[in-house]
Amino acid sequence: MKNEKEKNFKNKNEESSEIDKKSQKTAKKEEKLKNKQQKMSWKERREYRKENNIPSLWHYLKNYKLHIFLYAFFTIVMIVTGIFYTIIAANAIADVTEAISASGEEASRLFEKAIIEFVIVLSLFVLERLLTFILNTIYLRFSTKIISQLNNDLAYQAFKFSASTYSNNNTGTFVQRIVNDPNRMINQLVSVVDFFGGAVRALIISIYIITINYIVGLILIAGMIANFIVEKYRLKLRGKNIKISNKKYDKINSLTTEIVKSERDVKSLGLEEKLKVTTENYYDDYNNFNYKRSMQNQSLNQLRNLIYILASMGAIILGVVLLERGLLVFASYMIIYSNRGSFNNFIMQTSAMLDIKNDVTIYGQRIFDLFDNNKFSVEEFGNINLDNVEGKIEFKNVAYGYTDKLKDKDDLNKVEDKSETIKNKNVFQNLSFTIEPDTTVAFVGKSGSGKSTILSLMSKMFEVDSGQVLIDGVNINELSKETLRKNISLVNQFPYIFDMSIKENLLLAKADATDKELEDAIEKSYLKEFIDTLPGGIETIVGESGIKLSGGQRQRLAIARAMLRKSSIILFDESTSSLDNLAQEHIKQSIDNMKGSSTIVIVAHRLSTIKNVDKIYFLDEGEIIDSGTFEELFNKNEKFKRMFLAEDI
Repeated sequence: MKNEKEKNFKNKNEESSEIDKKSQKTAKKEEKLKNKQQKMSWKERREYRKENNIPSLWHYLKNYKLHIFLYAFFTIVMIVTGIFYTIIAANAIADVTEAISASGEEASRLFEKAIIEFVIVLSLFVLERLLTFILNTIYLRFSTKIISQLNNDLAYQAFKFSASTYSNNNTGTFVQRIVNDPNRMINQLVSVVDFFGGAVRALIISIYIITINYIVGLILIAGMIANFIVEKYRLKLRGKNIKISNKKYDKINSLTTEIVKSERDVKSLGLEEKLKVTTENYYDDYNNFNYKRSMQNQSLNQLRNLIYILASMGAIILGVVLLERGLLVFASYMIIYSNRGSFNNFIMQTSAMLDIKNDVTIYGQRIFDLFDNNKFSVEEFGNINLDNVEGKIEFKNVAYGYTDKLKDKDDLNKVEDKSETIKNKNVFQNLSFTIEPDTTVAFVGKSGSGKSTILSLMSKMFEVDSGQVLIDGVNINELSKETLRKNISLVNQFPYIFDMSIKENLLLAKADATDKELEDAIEKSYLKEFIDTLPGGIETIVGESGIKLSGGQRQRLAIARAMLRKSSIILFDESTSSLDNLAQEHIKQSIDNMKGSSTIVIVAHRLSTIKNVDKIYFLDEGEIIDSGTFEELFNKNEKFKRMFLAEDI
């Protein structure tokens, strides 16, 4: 007997070791992939996206080729218009200047020429405004559709994520990328085009000045080169800082969402002051970082402005010297003086364009990373469809363990032993049992014994490390998504009720449900008496997360949804643990109303709620240590009996 126990203990340790090795190997693989992606060239990234079916921005833009062509065409026309506008205006000013110093017919001719040039300038200005209106109209037509399509695709992608993806990331990681980043990216993308046009215009005007006097032009070019060096450094620093800022903002967003959603718990537990400190720390960290970032940016901008002023003053002073020596005419000097900022404008516009390009790249990476299964894993399903699921459930030698990762680099740097970045919590080593169709079965045991994990494995929210979960004799991994989601319903301890009417919440389960079906589900879930007291009846809006409902009412509404679906398998996870005795009795009666029509699996906190089930599995530290009816366990298992008498589980 002793040898047998030692052998079992050894086998468990070996299995645990295998799971540890598997998790560490997976983590190393993910880290290696991340480092590899950072070193990829543009071509390699494109191939990587293609191999992994990751969309790119062009995937969304290509449907609007005509709009893009028209936008590009009118942008070019506007750039050319702006160039002529600037040059003709400069010539007009020069002609007026010469006319003042001239006399007679020459003065009249120059004034008439200047008037014609100003009329042309006015016409070009009107044309430029018209082109701006056309460009904005084109942009609004296609940008709204692209942003909407991105939002919808990202939201749908979120439905595909695995449970591990959600457990390994905070809420802000998803909310910002789905809601805000598409809007930011598309709006910034159009700004790139605008700044590109400004840069081209400034470059051509700069070249025009050089043709007037190359000596003055050289001074302005020297200033432009110095500013380019400053800008190159600023852009590199900004790109690094914006990634850090986004990460800190995601944390703030997650914390704020949690505070809003947990408002009742915060007040009831008196957590305001503690959470105030946490919130202050998060916001102070974010704002202090942005202050530092803004100061760095401001310092470099001031340095750039200083260089511009020095170059401009140098050009102005040199121009005066050349005027005095007769090497430059006054009209040309006025053109140079009026447009001396074009060199700086070229750097400014180019810099702004690169700023936005970096932003678009960062937002695009954040968005399209959500489609990368190597970074955000999705649920995987088989292709076997079962038309009539009977509801038989089998666990065969199932092993499962949780894996925790230290995701933040800050946390990683604090850990001396890098192996600590992976921590495995083995729940099951070799779990086996069978549940027959249309029976009602319960799992009981102390907290942490693996009860809820069993339901997550049954519904394929989690995937086994080894062994098999079978539905009607078919491995759950081989079943299609439609088969699983249609035939398995899960009612958990805190079911999510949407900010809709009671009727709309019910119709989510079955959109084509008849009034008779709705009435039947309401009756059997013991909701009718409550709904009849509401002024709006079934059309009453229940608020976000069903805040206007009590815990028992939310549970019964969730049960009514499960009834409408008529699933072959219905799972109840701690559905009565937080309810009073009356609400608990209503839930128990609701479950009893479904007995015999579906396979019902209950994870129970209170033993008194499962007296009438067909079979109870008694769990302890991931093992089934006993099973039987309530009476059988009460009579033969002293530990179970003590638990029931004390309700201490």
